[in-house]
Amino acid sequence: MSPSNPIPVITVSPRGGARLRAGHVWVYRSDLAKGADAPAGSLVHVRDERGRTLGSALYSSASQIAIRMISPDEITEADLPSLIADRIDAAVEFRKRDVHDSDSCRVIFSEADLLPGLIVDKYNDLLSLQVLTQAFDRAELRQSVVDCLARHFPAASILERVDVRIRELEQLSARGTHLIRGDRSSTIFTVNGARFHYDGLSGQKTGAFLDQRENYAAAAGWAHGEALDCFTYQGGFALHLARKCDRVTALDISRAALEVAEQNEALNQSEHRCGEIEWIEANAFDLLKDYATAGRRYDTIVLDPPAFAKTKRAVATALKGYKELNLRALKMLRPGGILVTCSCSFHVSEAEFLEMLGSAAADAGCRVRVLEKRGAALDHPVLLNVPETAYLKCIIAKLI
Repeated sequence: MSPSNPIPVITVSPRGGARLRAGHVWVYRSDLAKGADAPAGSLVHVRDERGRTLGSALYSSASQIAIRMISPDEITEADLPSLIADRIDAAVEFRKRDVHDSDSCRVIFSEADLLPGLIVDKYNDLLSLQVLTQAFDRAELRQSVVDCLARHFPAASILERVDVRIRELEQLSARGTHLIRGDRSSTIFTVNGARFHYDGLSGQKTGAFLDQRENYAAAAGWAHGEALDCFTYQGGFALHLARKCDRVTALDISRAALEVAEQNEALNQSEHRCGEIEWIEANAFDLLKDYATAGRRYDTIVLDPPAFAKTKRAVATALKGYKELNLRALKMLRPGGILVTCSCSFHVSEAEFLEMLGSAAADAGCRVRVLEKRGAALDHPVLLNVPETAYLKCIIAKLI
C-alpha cells in the first residue's frame, strides 16, 4: 500500500485486547475503540489503547465480528498473497497426513487454518469454496486462493458455493453458486470406502457433512442388529451402519435429501457394499413418538439433528429438544443397545450435552455407559483458545 494510502489502524478496547492476548482471533464491534473504522474488507493494523501492536487483521464494516486476526505482526497488503499461499500449503499438507480411506475432506477450515472467513471442501475431483467475509470476497484475494488451490489440485474443478444469508450479513453483492474453474459441478466421492453422489449446485452448507467422517466409521464399529438413523440427510450414517446391521431404517424430513440417499444406496449396493435400507420421509420427533408408543425396539439408534441452538439465548430450548429426542431413543433401545447421539450446536457445551443425556437416562429408568466422546474429524481441527472451532459433539453410549 502506498504512503498516500496507509494501512488503517484499529484500536481495540481493553476487553478486546485481552481477548486477543488470550489467543482468540476475533474482536466484536462493541470492543472497538470509539470511532474505529476502515474500508470494507481491508487489511488493518490492530493496537491496544496504549498504542501497542497486537497484529494485523481483516476488517468487516458490516459484521458484528469486526476484525479477524490474520497475523501477529504488522504486515502489508503486498504480504497477503504469499501469507495466504503459505497457509493453504500448510492446510493441504496437514490433510494429506490426516485423511485415509477417503478422497474427500475439508481442506481449509477458516480460523482453525488461520484463514478466517474461508472454507474449502474437497469432494474427489471437485473443490467447493465458500467465502464468509468481505476480505476474501476481494477479487485479488479470491484469485490468490483459486490459484493456490489449482496448484495443489490441478485436475480439480472449483466452484464457489454461496450462502445467501452470509452475503447479506456481510453486505456483499448478490451472487449465485457457480463454477470458477473447470467444467464439473458434480462428482462421486468416497468416505471410509463408501461412495456418495455430490452435486455442488444443490444440498446443504458446502454439501455433505464431512465433519462426521470419522464418526461414521466409529458408529459402524459399535453398531449391530436392527438400526434406526434419525436425520439421515443423504445417508451418511445409514450407509455405514448397513455394513454391520441386519436392517437399517433411515428417516429425514427432506424428500430431496432422501432421493439422493437412495441414489447413494444404489451406488453402494452395486458393489455389494451395504444391505437394504428403508428410507422414510418424516419428522423425527413425531416418528420417534409414534414408534415408541407402538413398542418398536432397536439395537442401534443414531441421532444427528441440525443445530438446535444458533445463539446463547436458544440453549435452554435446545437442551429440551435434545432431551426429548434422547429420552425417546433410550426407551426404544434393547438391552445392550448402542446410542450414537450428536450435537453440532456450538453454544451447547459437551458438559451440558452429557448432563442432558444423563437426565434423559434417569427419566428413562436405564443405565448408560459412555463408550466414546468424539468431535469433528481431524480435517476440522480445533484451534486452542478459539472455542467456536470445537462445535461438534458425538457421544457413543451403550445401554447396560
